[in-house]
Amino acid sequence: MDNLIKYFKRKKYCLMKELKASSFQTRDIAKLCRKGIIYKIKSGLYRLSDIKEVPGISSGIIDVCQAIPEGVICLISALDFYDLTTFNPHEIYVAVPHEKKVSKIIYPPVKIFYFPERFYRPGINTIKTPYGSVKIYNREKTICDMFRYRKKLGEDLALEGLKNYLTLEEASMKKIREYSVICQVKTVISPYVKAIVA
Repeated sequence: MDNLIKYFKRKKYCLMKELKASSFQTRDIAKLCRKGIIYKIKSGLYRLSDIKEVPGISSGIIDVCQAIPEGVICLISALDFYDLTTFNPHEIYVAVPHEKKVSKIIYPPVKIFYFPERFYRPGINTIKTPYGSVKIYNREKTICDMFRYRKKLGEDLALEGLKNYLTLEEASMKKIREYSVICQVKTVISPYVKAIVA
């Protein structure tokens, strides 16, 4: 059991197949789960419960990115990450390629969005953490995605994100225009931009 805990402390996230390949017993893994020393994120993926927080990135976001390697933090979760909204989502919003099948995540709560390739690929930033990479859309792509999903998630949230973005020193009208074309929301977003910056 001690060796199993040491293994988790070294690896942080472990797949059941690698644990079995390293000769650890499923009963010991289940026992550590019951004791709360490790927990199950999804079928076949576990992590040590006690990991250090990464400044600015919640452990839930890291869990989701480890559980869904193709997943990209998007929409309201990305707005929240960049401090562009006062809304605190109770689920982690993640985009995956349209054809991708995603296993059920046990924890944390996740909202999956299936993006067609033309919307999925552009604007991905990768952040390296001690526990693995986190993929998240950049600010401009996030805002334009919010306008793309405005009927589902609320135009007020999209507008709040845009207003907050335009107050930033690094705000770029060029990038907003570029991503508004990519996300096919140029005609929707342009009047708002003109009104805010007027």
